[in-house]
Amino acid sequence: MWLRAEFTTEPFHGEGDPPPHAAETLAVLEAAGLDCDFGPLGTSVSGPSEKLLDLLRDVLATGFAHGATRVTLQVERDADD
Repeated sequence: MWLRAEFTTEPFHGEGDPPPHAAETLAVLEAAGLDCDFGPLGTSVSGPSEKLLDLLRDVLATGFAHGATRVTLQVERDADD
């Protein structure tokens, strides 16, 4: 099954480099070889459920370890699956 996930890490920061909790969660996904859409209000990623579900646990842990106070996560089954 193919899944799509979108998440935001908080606290939000203004202009400039993204905060560590945002940058490091992106690094987790990119290290796994997944294409991500990283933006100022969140990150989206899609991939096979077997891979993505385990990585999302790592994303949450990484975000909190790097200063996130909240991570909002939405996961849906890809409509084309």
